[in-house]
Amino acid sequence: MAKAEASVEELVSMIERGELRLPEMQRQYVWRSTRVRDLLDSLYRGYPSGAILLWETDEAVPLQSFAVSQSNNPYQSTRLLLDGQQRLTSLSAVIRGEPVSVRGRRRPIDLLFNLEHPDQLAVVTEVDENGGDAEVDEESELGGDEADASEDELLTRFNKMTFVVATRKLEQLPQWVKVSEVFKTDSDAPFLKRAGISGFDDPRYEKYSQRLARLRGIRKYVYRMDVLERTLSYDEVTEIFVRVNSLGAKLRSSDLALAQITAKWRHSLQTFLDFQSNCAQNGFELDLGLHLKNLMAFATGQSRFLTVGSLTLDVLQQAWKEACEGMEFALNFTRSNLGIDSPALLSSPFLLVVLAYFGHRRDYTLRTEDAQQLRYWALAANAKGRFSRGSSETILDQDLATIRNGGGVNELIDRLRLQFGRLDITPEELEGRNQRSALFKTMFLAFRAAGAKDWRSHLAIALDHSGSQHRLQFHHIFPKALLRGSYTPREADDIANLAFIGGKTNRAISDKAPVTYLLPLVAQHGAAPFAAQCIPVEEELLALDHYKAFLQERRKRIAAALNAFIHATA
Repeated sequence: MAKAEASVEELVSMIERGELRLPEMQRQYVWRSTRVRDLLDSLYRGYPSGAILLWETDEAVPLQSFAVSQSNNPYQSTRLLLDGQQRLTSLSAVIRGEPVSVRGRRRPIDLLFNLEHPDQLAVVTEVDENGGDAEVDEESELGGDEADASEDELLTRFNKMTFVVATRKLEQLPQWVKVSEVFKTDSDAPFLKRAGISGFDDPRYEKYSQRLARLRGIRKYVYRMDVLERTLSYDEVTEIFVRVNSLGAKLRSSDLALAQITAKWRHSLQTFLDFQSNCAQNGFELDLGLHLKNLMAFATGQSRFLTVGSLTLDVLQQAWKEACEGMEFALNFTRSNLGIDSPALLSSPFLLVVLAYFGHRRDYTLRTEDAQQLRYWALAANAKGRFSRGSSETILDQDLATIRNGGGVNELIDRLRLQFGRLDITPEELEGRNQRSALFKTMFLAFRAAGAKDWRSHLAIALDHSGSQHRLQFHHIFPKALLRGSYTPREADDIANLAFIGGKTNRAISDKAPVTYLLPLVAQHGAAPFAAQCIPVEEELLALDHYKAFLQERRKRIAAALNAFIHATA
């Protein structure tokens, strides 16, 4: 294996010219903007950023497209990128000022650079096990309570950072500059002028100029490259790819399985992506790994990827055909029988794999009683978070084994009861839960089924309303600003203090007390809009000093509504 070095600038140019390509075995680009932010911060500070693994070959290897645009490869031989795709794609997008393609959509990576950043690292990023960040830059489909957000607190945090994901308000501040704009020119003048610097005697002139030069210096950052020999076969390179990525656990098991599958089933990646796209067009944008896990369930009767390397091409192709039919059944059942029309309302997408496999094993022929019981199992499992606790793959495999061994819905329900005890939801079970709870998703489903509407526009609550004024948000009935100092943050975020309304209504309410804004709405529209969301409207329960009594009463009503929804006839 040869060793080499190349700067970021050289590697980005190789991608742009088409000299560096992606083999089919690679996973797609998946980084969020916050991960790119942290990569730039590391390179800006000169921190280590790993190595790059390449393979030079004359073999006609199945390829996939980078998430950024490329020219056609002018050379006969191909350099394939085996490790470093996420980093180099991100850097190429930012330095070239190009959008990236993520799940069929092109979006820019808009980052801002703080000319007044502290000299020392002031904010440590917390990265979770799934590769996400503590700071979330994507909006949740279930919305948020914008009226409760403290802009001063956010700005204080951002001012301690060197790079942030762009917001409209920060872009307007003179100390924040667009990173891609800095890379487009070697002149500091536009950025210094915007910051209010008119001459060399300004004490900020030298500091800002040095920092802009240091930012542009990221282009000169040198990566070490390991280059695999041309004599290696595609199968050998696939094995190397799997082993290298397994050692550092940099890729998920589904990504490694994809490499093994595509090595055996050439050009299959596009087949998988086409089906993933079809599901997304029908409202279910699911991770490719979930579809591969479903493939394993149909090929082996269990969900783990440990045996993927031993599966023959014929088995893979037949299992994929059956898995697609099963997933189509699962999505139709989920949408039509459960009332769940978005993966945002699932506590875990593993639920779909069980439904797909169950339908397949029953030849998609269910008795009325079976369909009703399957609805109950799915909604109860979703509300309780069956696949969100403990070893989710182990639990999934238990359900698959139950179905594989001839068990019916009653056996699935028995397993659910074994995990949680009683399946009815109690008021006590809601205490201390917040918007991240699986019960929150079921609460939305139950309220929507009960006819819940926005309190001003009277639009039925939905995840896909257009426009910021109608887009769904969860609203704190007792605003957090009102509760601060008297109640804990956990008490303020209690699920029983949350309701679903549109953005305009939420902003109009702002931090008003419920006795101030809610009682006039009741007088104007009656109690029905609030009964649909289980909100008590008795004046004594809306007083600040009766907040805990309000929570207790609303938990009783929510629990009753959830149980009625789960047990309802489809």
